[in-house]
Amino acid sequence: MKRQKHLLEIKNLKTWFHTFEGTAKAVDDVSLYLDKNEVLGIVGESGCGKSVTAQSIMRLIPEPPGEIVNGSILFDNLDLTQLSMDKMRTIRGDRIAMIFQEPMSSLNPVFTIGDQIGEMFMLHMKLSRKEALQNAEQMLVKVQIPAPDKRIHEFPHQLSGGMRQRVMIAMALSCNPEILIADEPTTALDVTVQAQIIDLMMQIKEDFNAAIMLITHDLGVISETADRVIVMYAGEVVEEASTEQLFDSPKHPYTQGLLKSVPRPGMREKAGRNRLQEIPGLVPSLYNLPVGCNFSPRCKNATDICRNKKPQLSTINGGRKTRCWLWDKLCC
Repeated sequence: MKRQKHLLEIKNLKTWFHTFEGTAKAVDDVSLYLDKNEVLGIVGESGCGKSVTAQSIMRLIPEPPGEIVNGSILFDNLDLTQLSMDKMRTIRGDRIAMIFQEPMSSLNPVFTIGDQIGEMFMLHMKLSRKEALQNAEQMLVKVQIPAPDKRIHEFPHQLSGGMRQRVMIAMALSCNPEILIADEPTTALDVTVQAQIIDLMMQIKEDFNAAIMLITHDLGVISETADRVIVMYAGEVVEEASTEQLFDSPKHPYTQGLLKSVPRPGMREKAGRNRLQEIPGLVPSLYNLPVGCNFSPRCKNATDICRNKKPQLSTINGGRKTRCWLWDKLCC
């Protein structure tokens, strides 16, 4: 068998949700890859398919109403979409781990912190409860939680938001995973704690030699941490580039709009002078996507071909990719 080129490779993934309202195409023909010891940033507005992509990798899509309709998710020459749930459980949390958006809702309120982290060691490493608690305490030390010998006996509601997020990171890293998926890891945290969490993740990446898929709305975090960036919109990848390429010269109108909406040092918010620019309109309903380019209703540069024919994700100069008729060679 030919050796897989990338650590993780998603090809033509479609994850849809079948409901009474119709079919929501949450992820529609997404392809991307992640290499060893790389940080891949995934950005986009809420409802663009970022979290559903991550949940598809982990096989956490509720079925029904969700369904992986098409595509493959290749890891270590295995297609995760074809594995039995029993086999998937041996990979999930062990070789591929995930930090979820909301630690308070992700942690079980009736079990102690030590028991919840220790469960990872008991499940994947077959340790006794005593050994698992000892390892859990060591993990709390690694994520810089003070008084770890006391914290392992406390419940989630007794910890601050930042400490709960550190517990989630400790759980995710318990089995030294090859891939860490961080889904909005700094949501609802204050700025100083956000910086601490990001610094911690980057340090752990080096210590554990893990690859990170970082899902976030914060372009500032992406600019400081990611090696490559995937921009998603309405269930599709609309741009892919190195971080330097993306911030120096964004190609897709949606990416350009995102960057123009980010405040920068020295900006003066006076009428007509250096004001932040918003992207007009809203993300389209996943139940009723446009016929052509999904971004065309919000794009000031849209033409007839944009409104009537869907563009493909095309490779342009520098090896980067964009899904836009302005750059597609078929349009020229």
